Amino acid sequence: MTRPSKIPPAELEKKLEYSFKKKTLLKRALTHKSYANEHHLPPDHDNERLEFLGDAVLELGVSEFLMERFPHFDEGNLSKLRAAIVNEKQLAELARSLDLGTHLYLGKGEELTSGREKNSILSDSFEAVLGAVYLDRGYKRALALIRLLYGKLLDQTPEAHFYKDFKTELQERSQGLYRSIPHYRLVAEEGPDHEKTFEIEIFIREQSFGRGRGKSKKEAEQAAARMALEKIGN
Repeated sequence: MTRPSKIPPAELEKKLEYSFKKKTLLKRALTHKSYANEHHLPPDHDNERLEFLGDAVLELGVSEFLMERFPHFDEGNLSKLRAAIVNEKQLAELARSLDLGTHLYLGKGEELTSGREKNSILSDSFEAVLGAVYLDRGYKRALALIRLLYGKLLDQTPEAHFYKDFKTELQERSQGLYRSIPHYRLVAEEGPDHEKTFEIEIFIREQSFGRGRGKSKKEAEQAAARMALEKIGN
């Protein structure tokens, strides 16, 4: 079987919460070069050019999304988190959440070697779909898709999971330098229930090492631990 499974493209559009005006763009985004080569399609009928475009759209869109979601993060933390969620492995997982592999047009060779499950093919195809959305209706719609998918991702998995855990690093350094572990105290809680902001102060041997703010206590603790690490480093 070199064509997609019997699941219609409309099912993919439903999961994307997006309907293509130009269905040919979606088909091209799902067409791997192995299929295009076997069927002697023109060079621009596989998804490589859309992948190239989608890569750039993804970088910009995720950057904007993270700045909105984490207003208290500095450039270093934003870059670290972006790198952790925009990589082949994570993009492939997002593709799997959409069942993207079932919709791909693959050549016989890739089909026989489980191409529908390869991280490289899935991640490239995900970027191609994003590039297709951009060409179909512009950056705002592509950004809306990024917000949808990455919003779900970060809602389900704490951001600390994706990059170095500042709390763990601080605990290790605190035990080595001070023979004591850090303690976190909630010092402020602001805003309505659906949009609270927390402020956490961190202490080592009853000495304050800084405060951090976040939309959850865990996020605020991570921010406080990062500040403490910077203080220790200085």
